This record gives sequence, C-alpha cells and structure tokens, in this order.
Amino acid sequence: MKTIRQIRNLSFILLMLASVSCSQKQGANGAGRAQQEAREYKVIDAKPGAVTLNKQYPATLEGQQTVEIRPRIAGYIEKILVDEGAYVNKGQILFRINAQDIQAQVRSAEAQVKVAEAQVSTAKINLEKTKPLVEKSIISEYDLKSSEATLESAKAQLAQAKANLENSKANLEYTVIKSPASGTIGTFPYRVGSLVSSSIAQPLTTVSNTSSMYAYFSMNEKDFLQLTKSLEGDDLQKKFENMPKVSLILADNTPYSEKGNIQTASGLVDQQTGAINIRASFPNSNGMLRNGSSGRISIPQHLDSVLLVPQKATYELQGKHFVYTVGEDNKVKNTEISVLTGNLKDQYVVTSGLQKGDHVVVEGVATLRDGTPVKPKLVENINSAQSSTSTNQVKN
Repeated sequence: MKTIRQIRNLSFILLMLASVSCSQKQGANGAGRAQQEAREYKVIDAKPGAVTLNKQYPATLEGQQTVEIRPRIAGYIEKILVDEGAYVNKGQILFRINAQDIQAQVRSAEAQVKVAEAQVSTAKINLEKTKPLVEKSIISEYDLKSSEATLESAKAQLAQAKANLENSKANLEYTVIKSPASGTIGTFPYRVGSLVSSSIAQPLTTVSNTSSMYAYFSMNEKDFLQLTKSLEGDDLQKKFENMPKVSLILADNTPYSEKGNIQTASGLVDQQTGAINIRASFPNSNGMLRNGSSGRISIPQHLDSVLLVPQKATYELQGKHFVYTVGEDNKVKNTEISVLTGNLKDQYVVTSGLQKGDHVVVEGVATLRDGTPVKPKLVENINSAQSSTSTNQVKN
C-alpha cells in the first residue's frame, strides 16, 4: 500500500511539472506572437509653434446713425417725394402733409394779430387823452391807472396773438417733412392719403447713415478674456486700439472687401448667457452694407508656442477630447487634452494635456485601445502624416 501511494504521489508531481512547463511555453509563444502582431502606426513628435486662429461670431449690421421720421402734426399725407431705399441728403424734402387747415389757422392768427395791434393803438390813444385830464384834476387818478392797465392788457393780447401766429407758421412748416441727416431711406408703412399724427405707432420711415456701419455681436466671457489678455494697453480701450483689424463675412459666405475695428464692449456680462456685447465698425463708402443685414465677425488671434494635432488623431467622449500617446514601452495610452477650435483645417490647438516631445498617434485611432502595443513610425510633421495617409487611402 505504501509503495502504491508513493507511486501515485510521484505521478501527480510529474503531471504538475509537465503542466507548468506547457503553460510557460505557451506564454512565451503568446508573447512572441503578440510582439509579432504589433502593427505599425504613424506618430508625430509634439513640437511648439506659432499659429493664428480666426474665430467667427454672428453679427447684425446697423447704420452709424438711424433716425425715425415722424410727423409733428396731424394730417393726411399729400405727397411722398422719395422712394424706398433711396439715398437722401440732409434737409431734403421727404413728405408733404395736406396744409389747407394749417394755412387757414395761419390766416386766422394773422387777423388776430391785427385786431390786437388795433387794440393796443386804441389803448395808447386813450392813455394819452387821460394823462392831461388827470393833471388838471378833471378826472381821478383811478382813471389814469385804468387806462394804463387797459394798454398793458392790449399789449399782452398782442403778444399772445403773435405767439399763436408763430405757432401756426411753425405747424405750416411741419407739413413739409425734411430729412434730418444724410443716409438711406427705409420702408414706407404709410402711403399717400394716410392720416398720420405724432402718436402713430410706426414712423413714416427711417433714415440710416450707412457711410460707416456698426456690427454688433456677442462673445462668451472665456473667449473675451483670452482675446484681451494678449493685447497691449493699460485699459480696454487702448487694447482695442492695438488690436489687429477684424473681417466681416457676409451672408453669402464671401468676405467683405474692407477691414474693420472693434471699438467698444459692454461693461456688463449677461447673467443668463454669460456673453459680452461688442461693437465693431466698418467703412461703407460703396453702400454695399445695408441696415439690418447679418454676417459674421472674424477675429484673428495669434498664439505663440502652442502644440497642434490633427483632428483625425483625436476622438471625443462625453464632450472631452482624447489622443493616443506612445510610451517608452511602445504601448499607447489614451490622454485627455484641451483644445481650441478655429479656422485651422483639420487641426486643433492643444492648450493642455500634451507636453513637448510626446509621440501622438496620427492614424488608425479607432483601432486602438489603452495599452495596445504598436510599432511607432515617426513622421516629421503633421502635413507629411496627412499626405502619407492620403496616399495610402488612394492606394487602398
């Protein structure tokens, strides 16, 4: 029995040794196969450089001066002497309001002035007649004072009549509505024959001085701080003066021929949107820009010593951006990065997450997982990586 037990123990030990030996051999073979199966991936060496970003913001255009034209008296529109969209000069006649009633008021006021003047003359004559009679004590002092009061009253009535006449003449002038400024005429909500007054809801029209156009847009607080921090100047106004000129992208996606300047920014941050209202100014000598038009403001932002990565080298997860970097053991590691987007074609500006000299995988990102072994092939720059990839895609 003892011999049989010893034989069984020896057999079990030999079986365990054989199993361990096979496992080690299989592990070695697996590691070898894994090493052989590591694919080649192109990588770039993260290097700092300078770049200029152009960020765009929706904007609304308004004339430098927009004046509402409203009547100052009630009446019917008799004539419209300009057309919608026409350019007018300051003082040019725009509308005529029927003046018959006003002319009658002027004639009545003129007659009242003449009556008042006659009353003054009569009061003066009575006063001149009263003075010697009082001096001779024929009549009392009371009669003299009464005559003087009558004259003063007549003079007051004359002054009132003249004021009424001036008011009537002014109302007559108000029947001719002139442009208070040079600019472009807006639309006409009222036509010939319409009854208008100073209390109408809509103005007769508007006159917009469009020789210089204002572009109003909003920028979030983060972008605003990034923009102004890099500018020279002791205060915000001086920073804007030292800021490069901005561009205007029109509604048809074409750039406007003239460059503009940012002039001012609101002193308040909108609590609901976190945005700051900003105004830029553009010359409009050719009249191409119209009041109420829309567009986009393109602002250049120069950045020094920043890292660039191709967009295809990144992937996004829950609003965050990641890249795969290659470590010394030739295994990839998913790395979170912070980026700036702009006008760069197929590239991101990396603000954090990467260091100078990091190797970043620039192709085949979708096939990688954290810890995947690779054979890194270093390419000189992003462009060569992109052109190589394009060539490979054509060949495939």
